[in-house]
Parts: sequence; C-alpha cells; structure tokens
Amino acid sequence: MLDFPRKAQYDFADVVRLVRLLRAPGGCDWDRAQTHSSIRRNFIEETLEACEAMDRDEPDHLAEELGDVLLQVVFHGLIEEDAGRFTLTDVCTGVCRKLLDRHPHLFQPQCEKQDWEDLKRAQRGGQTVTQAMEGVSKTLPGLWRADKLQSKAAHSGLLPAPTDPAGDLNASVTALLQSPEEAALGETLWQLARLCRAHDMDPERALARRCEQFIRDFSRLEEAEAATHAAQK
Repeated sequence: MLDFPRKAQYDFADVVRLVRLLRAPGGCDWDRAQTHSSIRRNFIEETLEACEAMDRDEPDHLAEELGDVLLQVVFHGLIEEDAGRFTLTDVCTGVCRKLLDRHPHLFQPQCEKQDWEDLKRAQRGGQTVTQAMEGVSKTLPGLWRADKLQSKAAHSGLLPAPTDPAGDLNASVTALLQSPEEAALGETLWQLARLCRAHDMDPERALARRCEQFIRDFSRLEEAEAATHAAQK
C-alpha cells in the first residue's frame, strides 16, 4: 500500500508528492511508463476541456479541468526531473522571474511602463522580429498563428499599416474562385485573419460558435424529419 493521507484539502506540494509516489517503484506501472510523447495528446485535450469550461462559465467544471491541466504540468515536470534535466522548482523559478521581469514598472523603483513586446525582445538578448515569429508555436490553430505573426510584424513598424483589409480579402476570394488551389486558399485565410485583427475579432472563436450553431440547426432539422416520419406511420 502507498502511504498518502486522506484529508479535506490538498495543495500543490501534495499533488507533486502524489504523482511522485505513483511514478516510484512499487507505484503505478502505467504512470511510471509514460513519456512526454505518450501523454502529449492528454495535455492538449485537458487544456481544451478547460477552455470549454471557461466558455460555458461553469466554475465547478473549470476547477476540475484546471486540476487535470495541473496534473499534466506536474507529470511532465517530474519526467524531466527523473531524467535529471530540470526540476519543478526550475519551472516555478522561471515563470516567477519572467513575471517580475515583464512588470518592471511594478517591481522596480523609478521604472516606467514599457511595451510588452519590447520588453520580451530586450530580455531575449535583442531577438529579431523574425526570430520572435519563428518562436510562435506551429501547433497553434492556423488562424491564431496567423494572427500572432501579423501582430508581431505590425509591431515592428517595418510594414505599412493595412489600409483596406476587407478589400484585400475580397480580392483573395476572387482569386481563389478563379483558381481554387491551396496557395490561393492560404492567402484567403491569411487575409481573413488580417480582417479579424482589424476588427478585434477572434476567428477561431467565431468559427467555433458557428459550428455550435450548425449543430443546433441540424438538430432541429433532424427532429422535424423524425416527426414527419412518425406522423406518416
């Protein structure tokens, strides 16, 4: 039997200790066998489920899902700790230092508030905008990634300010209809992301809501079809 107390409340240290017990010899064979790769999908799914709980404004569900995300963070951290590459303390230290460095006007005397992107670039050793773009995760949904890349490019001041994103989108749609190829589709989606940025809209959220509307509309259609069949019997 594993020695772990039952109590009314637990904290972060308890989560770490419990996962360590499960991964230790004499613990759970499955937990001990996992790697970053084997549970990578779990991390993504738990994060998305937490986001869904936020969208639905379900606090109890969100608390549960955030716990699942926290478990993933601890699990991956302990995999690295067991490998001797870094510890969970290193993770906590890194994020605390980052927050302190990104808010110098709050934690350092006589320091004026600075632009977030300028601060990040300075703290990364004068990183170029191109390097910052290359650091944007390729696993992001495509429209979100396009939005982040466009934001970083716009912040650089190297590109002219967009004058007619709606017109550019219309032109790209026309080109796509005339030549329905992947490159033309990519340009249309890129211009769509630009239009969304211009109007401060989240394209992924808008599409997600449209998907939910489609489900509701189809459900009514299916119910009406079923009712028609039932009436004809």
